[in-house]
Amino acid sequence: MISKLALILSIIFLILTFAGAGYILYNGGKVNAGYACVPMVIALVSMAFYRKYK
Repeated sequence: MISKLALILSIIFLILTFAGAGYILYNGGKVNAGYACVPMVIALVSMAFYRKYK
């Protein structure tokens, strides 16, 4: 149960990471890099939970 939830969350936040990176590139780097960094940190934590409870 927990592993499936962690896997789903990691996939969602990976998609948000790439969307944030695209947004940063679209704006020429003038926006905050947190749009890509924050979802990536959450995705890494979710992947760690997935690997732990798998």
